[in-house]
Amino acid sequence: MTMTLQDERSIDRRLFLGAAGTLTLMTQAATAQDARSAPKADSQTAAARRRLSDTIADFVVGFDARSLPPLAAERARLAFVDTLAVMLAGSREHGCEIVCDMVRQEHAAPKVSVVGQPLRTSPQLAALANGVAAHIMDYDMSSLLGQPTSPIIPALLPLAESTGATPAEVIAAFIVGFELCLKLARSAPEQSSVGGWHAVSSIGTMGSAMACARLLRVPRERIPDILGMAASLSGGLSANFGTMTKPLHAGTSARNAILATALGRAGFTASPAALENPVSGYFRAFDHGIKVSFEPFDELGRRYDIVERGFKPKRYPCGGLGHTAIDATLELRSEINIADVAAIKAGITRYAASRIGDKYPTSIESAKFSMPYVAAYTALYGAPMLKAFTEEAIADAKVKSLAGKVAVAIDPEFADILDESPARVTVTLANGRTVERMRYYASGTPQVPLTKEQVEEKFFSCVERAVDKSTATKLFAFLNRLDEQPSLAELWTLLNRA
Repeated sequence: MTMTLQDERSIDRRLFLGAAGTLTLMTQAATAQDARSAPKADSQTAAARRRLSDTIADFVVGFDARSLPPLAAERARLAFVDTLAVMLAGSREHGCEIVCDMVRQEHAAPKVSVVGQPLRTSPQLAALANGVAAHIMDYDMSSLLGQPTSPIIPALLPLAESTGATPAEVIAAFIVGFELCLKLARSAPEQSSVGGWHAVSSIGTMGSAMACARLLRVPRERIPDILGMAASLSGGLSANFGTMTKPLHAGTSARNAILATALGRAGFTASPAALENPVSGYFRAFDHGIKVSFEPFDELGRRYDIVERGFKPKRYPCGGLGHTAIDATLELRSEINIADVAAIKAGITRYAASRIGDKYPTSIESAKFSMPYVAAYTALYGAPMLKAFTEEAIADAKVKSLAGKVAVAIDPEFADILDESPARVTVTLANGRTVERMRYYASGTPQVPLTKEQVEEKFFSCVERAVDKSTATKLFAFLNRLDEQPSLAELWTLLNRA
């Protein structure tokens, strides 16, 4: 059944479960509700269980990258190749220009580089600009709940430059942050789909803070304070998808990670139970009425998500929930004549439908989340790469005309799937014949990984927006041997050429 997506959508009643409980918090009924809503310790009582901050702190200081299989190092290296490429491309976007203008006006001490900019500033402001650049094109890698790991590298780079950290130290810090992000995501897998939070901020701030704490070798006893501060500094509303505020979430997460780490390291305090407090903690506030489990945290240091789940470097620079529909449309192109197309239906999941619009875009940002636009562009011209997301492309009369024939529906076969974003694209031709393709996994997922050629193509198409071919080639070679490099000095030189 075709569904028309409304600007005013009905909101899951679970999002409002906190209202009555807040008004009567001191009553016996509210106490019972708190007990029901609070995450339950599965194998032990909450009173007997260690605080989450202690478990996390032990992992941050005790993690040994040498214990990981080679696949972990390979994926970490790919994360830096992909993220730095996207950051350099994103540094040329208008939203980044606005942020960098603000950074210049702050006149902070010029201590570190800003990726893709002839600008030096403080580590916190560099992290802010880097994070916006990393996320503004929606081309950064995905994992569980979207792109919660996007702020980690933008935060680590200025700290690494300011402290002279080695590549091995930065990679270890990245893995620490990545693991915490995915443990948080697995603990409350409905935080985005039901709760409405943007995981880049609601999760990414804490993951990035733990990565920073690891890189700066913060004493173990200070880490719970940093984690508690980062939990309070988390946020990010999915309502801002399709605007410049979405990438701002990545920038503020990276900046706040450094802020929390700097303050906590100096003795600034926070609650050591800020995550699991059953009345006013992070999980209570962000996941109220949503199923939460602490079990994933028991795996810290024993099982690694970077190995078992990995991440998804994006093939296309737009909202990842629509990538399977793009892949399916690409498969159909050889079987249709655009002139004969009477209708296109994109069947997607309920969650994807809550994030992907069914209207024609009015801006570059909204084009990245418009199913009619990406489906029509793909059918006409092939894969929607960087040139698809320009004012000229959005104004294309052919794309507008075909987009008018695109309908968005929730497919009943996979309506409620959350871990992936399958799509079914059906093209109806003028003679009544239909052609259909269904894709469960998108290009770039561990099940359909990008080829080496696609990784390289993406890297150079992004990086050459900011640097010349010679510099891009040297940067690619450096990053592909990142774990073998004795120093990051060459990296700062290459990035400064932008």
